[in-house]
Amino acid sequence: MLHAERDDIRFRFGNSTLQGPKRDIALPFRSLFRCTGMVAGVSMLSECVPAGRPTVPPAPLPARSVPITVHTTAPARTPPKPVRSRAQPSADLLNVVQALGTGFKGEVGISVRDIDEGWVVAWEGDSARPQQSVSKFWVAIAVMDAVDRGRLSLGDPVTVTRSDLTLFHQPIRALVGKDGYRTTIGALLRGAMTHSDNTCNDVLLWRVGGPAAINRMLRDKGVAGVKFGPGERQLQARTAGLEWRPEWAGGWGFLQARAAMTYEARDTALRRYLAAPIDGASANGVTLGLSLLAQGKLLSARSTASLLTLMRSSKTGPLRLKSGLRPGWTLAHKTGTGQDLGNLSTGYNDVGLLVAPDGHRYAVAVMIASTRQPIPARMRLMGNVTRAVIAAADQ
Repeated sequence: MLHAERDDIRFRFGNSTLQGPKRDIALPFRSLFRCTGMVAGVSMLSECVPAGRPTVPPAPLPARSVPITVHTTAPARTPPKPVRSRAQPSADLLNVVQALGTGFKGEVGISVRDIDEGWVVAWEGDSARPQQSVSKFWVAIAVMDAVDRGRLSLGDPVTVTRSDLTLFHQPIRALVGKDGYRTTIGALLRGAMTHSDNTCNDVLLWRVGGPAAINRMLRDKGVAGVKFGPGERQLQARTAGLEWRPEWAGGWGFLQARAAMTYEARDTALRRYLAAPIDGASANGVTLGLSLLAQGKLLSARSTASLLTLMRSSKTGPLRLKSGLRPGWTLAHKTGTGQDLGNLSTGYNDVGLLVAPDGHRYAVAVMIASTRQPIPARMRLMGNVTRAVIAAADQ
């Protein structure tokens, strides 16, 4: 038996610690639950552009020894009484999250939050990691909040000009001619959330007041552990060790300037970004925000439903968290993909709201800060987290 003392839960797993506040728990320590998943193919929409080969050997990733944690809190609402109690996470789920975190070759944060019961299981869940396009989720909340307050309407007309163009993944670019492209707030929101369009997101960002307004909203709404960055253009430029220039709108100027840099200069800039990401968020902070949204604490019921519908319609990352779904389960999610340097990938993320056939809800975040693992291995990790949650719920 695995026993927890009152006031603080602290177990020892090799170099890791399992913690949680103010509960008495007795959990059976079962044999390690094994999650397996084969990726039959790789299909993804790029949110970033990889770099070429390095000119010098890459430095090794830093070693880590950080705890897996479990927290329990009072539920935010009283759900229908389940057939079996979910008041505490299962031992199998704890074991699997531990195994996935320790077994992955890279810097990863994992958070699973039971929205209806209040517990959280996390691996390195409080460390700030690059969000990349996960940050579009916070812009979407700010837009819908402005709609709720009557400051914006989804039908408001917007003209996107060539000077509004950003870089990397921006499908709207093909529609922006010399006279611009006339569209609406709602269409831009759909492009940002379902196709991760960087230009759509940046236009919306400045419509709601820019990065300072997003950070103020996060603070006012109690979304702790999340920091919004400077916007897509400045974020990507600084990640590469550059400062954005207006003439780079559209992306080609930036790509040329980045290609002219030495590998050493880019490596220094990228490691500086990873050490203190300017768009940093913890996996626990992200699942907190997802939980507050699901509970109706961030937006009106109508706006919450509209945003989650968009997130369920996302076309990006079909083989990330989604790859672990079973029939009857749904996922409303947002992906993120950062820059590559040689064989080092950064900011490879997927976060979302996982809903069981009986309506029970979980917020899930897998945030890979950096790794040299190939894309199928990253996708398999994410799918295995989803499988672990589903398997634990079915026990």
